[in-house]
Amino acid sequence: MLRFQREHLETLLAAVDLGTFDAAARALSVTPSAVSQRIKAMESQVGRVLLQRVTPIVPTADGAVVLRHARQVRLLDEETARTLGASDGAAAGDTVPSIPLAVNADSLGTWFLDALALVRADTEVVFDLHREDQDRTAELLRSGTVMAAVTAESDPVQGCSSVLLGIDRYRAVASPAFVDRYLGDVVSERRTLEQLDRVPLVDYDHDDDLQQGFLRRVVGHAPRAPRHFVPTSADFARAVTLGFGWGLLPEAQCLDGLRDGTLVELVPGRRADVALWWQRWNLASPLLERVTEAVRATARDRLHQAR
Repeated sequence: MLRFQREHLETLLAAVDLGTFDAAARALSVTPSAVSQRIKAMESQVGRVLLQRVTPIVPTADGAVVLRHARQVRLLDEETARTLGASDGAAAGDTVPSIPLAVNADSLGTWFLDALALVRADTEVVFDLHREDQDRTAELLRSGTVMAAVTAESDPVQGCSSVLLGIDRYRAVASPAFVDRYLGDVVSERRTLEQLDRVPLVDYDHDDDLQQGFLRRVVGHAPRAPRHFVPTSADFARAVTLGFGWGLLPEAQCLDGLRDGTLVELVPGRRADVALWWQRWNLASPLLERVTEAVRATARDRLHQAR
């Protein structure tokens, strides 16, 4: 049976999280040579390469397995130390567990932090949040980078469980000034959809397929119009509100604007629904259970539920 030394596991975590052997050495107060020797010792132990020596360091597929083990060991050790410390009357800040999580930008910008606030209300914990598109957050689970993720992927990653959180509903909206400038003489839904192929739009980044996919579904091809790229959720919504272009906004970011007239829905009844799932490691961790409970409870209140 493989039994890794704790200092070797911590060295692996430091190397991956900080990106280089030099940075890991500074964090651990050892030499870069000592870091390298510990990693090589682990690789000799398993007979496989665990890290790609690039900048930043990337775990191999085998390294991701060991990395996940290292995070699990750290979390369970921290929870045990904290439980024993609490029973001994130790200071609450002696051991504060850290939970790495992956979440898409729109969830982070609308409801996810509220879920974590529920955890923080009764639990001393810090969160290491990784913002990634919902179509790619599951990759961070596979690599061992995070312990849980909000993802569009329903099939559970190996070693994880998967539950449906709900549906995040998006509406195609623009500012009244944008509508007057680009769509003022359009009188039918069909013509509006045709024009959306030609007028400026706002995308989150070059990998954002939400607007592209919406138009592919309704007009048969991706838009060929000019695109603004605004890579934060709040600023994306603000760019749409300011008239940079049209875009798909989650209802949490556009319903108030639709009610007060600062936004116009371009094709009422044509929405984009994104199913969000919660995937987490199958680990008997009270803290991970608490996070899961809070995320699911908040999602029930803030997302559309499947019927």
